[in-house]
Amino acid sequence: MQYATEVKTYTCICCPLGCQLEVSFDEGGAISEVTGYTCARGKEYAAEEAVRPVRMVTAIACAEGSLEPLSVKTERPVPKDSIPDVLAAIRDLRLEAPIRAGEVLVEDACGTGVAIVATKSIP
Repeated sequence: MQYATEVKTYTCICCPLGCQLEVSFDEGGAISEVTGYTCARGKEYAAEEAVRPVRMVTAIACAEGSLEPLSVKTERPVPKDSIPDVLAAIRDLRLEAPIRAGEVLVEDACGTGVAIVATKSIP
């Protein structure tokens, strides 16, 4: 029988149940078991979170010619450790109105391969 050398715990955020998940690693550092989930999404979330956590980034940016702020987000989740750099890139954007919802504002945010897009239109 093989025993886990490390166990990490997480609270699942895939649905309102908030299952308490445990991810066990073997001696080689590979995931050996995931427990505590009630659905396949929870199992997948725990395995991803244990190895490579990612998050969506949402923020607001200013656009020249508009008094209202522009809400923006990453097109897909980015690695958790790159969030401060992505937020700094959003802060440094120099935009001009008009901007359409869905418009790509940055093609590759900080080398993540993920675009930053506008989530609303401003005239």
